[in-house]
Amino acid sequence: MPDLAATSAALPIPEEETEVLAAIRKHGALSRTDLVRITGYSRPKMTLIVGRLVQQGILREVGEGESQGGRRPRMLHFDTSRGYVAGVDLGATSLSVALAELSGTILERRTEPADVRDKPPLILDRVCALLLEMIQARGIDATNIKAIGMGVPGPVQFSTGRLIAPPLMPEWDGYPIPATLRETFPMARIVVDNDVNVMALGELRGGGGVGVENFIVVKIGTGIGGGIVCHGSVYRGSDGCAGDIGHICVDPHGPVCRCGNVGCVEALAAGPAIAARGVEAAQSGSSPLLLARMQTRGGHLTAEDVGAAAAAGDRIAIGIVQDSGRMIGEALAGLVNFFNPRLILLGGGVANIGHQLLASIRQTVLRRSPPLSTKDLRIDYAALKLDAALIGAITLALDHVFV
Repeated sequence: MPDLAATSAALPIPEEETEVLAAIRKHGALSRTDLVRITGYSRPKMTLIVGRLVQQGILREVGEGESQGGRRPRMLHFDTSRGYVAGVDLGATSLSVALAELSGTILERRTEPADVRDKPPLILDRVCALLLEMIQARGIDATNIKAIGMGVPGPVQFSTGRLIAPPLMPEWDGYPIPATLRETFPMARIVVDNDVNVMALGELRGGGGVGVENFIVVKIGTGIGGGIVCHGSVYRGSDGCAGDIGHICVDPHGPVCRCGNVGCVEALAAGPAIAARGVEAAQSGSSPLLLARMQTRGGHLTAEDVGAAAAAGDRIAIGIVQDSGRMIGEALAGLVNFFNPRLILLGGGVANIGHQLLASIRQTVLRRSPPLSTKDLRIDYAALKLDAALIGAITLALDHVFV
């Protein structure tokens, strides 16, 4: 039997209680009548749910609301004296850490450059150092951190919080992230998930996915990944790796991917691939604009440079961006045909390099999917933009803090 103390987290709060807590996070203090109206639960059921949450010390009565003709209702809010939570967003090139109240309100956040190819102790030491700086400045003891949610760019075995064979960060394979963080924050439940699952959770609770039962979040950055929301919950699959769409093959004769296969959409359309095609165009002389940008950047280009050239009307850059959108659209069309989502949200640093990328993705999905699966489908940018993963990580922590 596995050691539960070493696992990512115990079972989360029941869904009905999570729904009540999400309503209070969104609207602030609410009465029991308000919660019945918002959630649709019956009054007797709401009485039981609220009773459990008050008994556990999660909610407390914080005064009286406005009367609607009878007695003034008792208002409910989080008992913020119970502690704090933290969210961690580890990207391929950056690290963000945030401290939040149990209401979900972010008190402070720090962001700094990072390289996921570094060894785990180096980066996890920085996670702890950044969080300690924030809590010590506020006079908060480390034992008052009750949960830490962390998103990482690779396949995660959710039950243990360990990355399994992550292509971007091979040094992290099987590394005990929860146990390592718990050395500094002994009272915290440590919950680790794939970064795009965390983004999807953020969009579900407080972004573009609010009220949408079935949708997909796609992160386009150094890699490409997907987070799936099915029937209002993040779907992780049997082992936690559902949504790893970057390794869908879109060209069987394409380049070798970091995962060892060929033709993966990530190898052809993610940020490094876009940048590499931009460099080729500059060096061949087919794009003087990209050549000029490369010369000012020490011989290097980024996907953002290619996007800027496309926005300036460079024909070659426009073609590169459109090709990337087409290949991403090919992969997404298969998901649309299989899953029939109502919404696809695009996030990550490369998603915003130009309207041509979004337009090309939309056109390809519409062309490659049957009318019934696309008649109500919306494809748009993630509402939380680059904050989706950090907000999702805080939400992940909040979902596990009281279990």
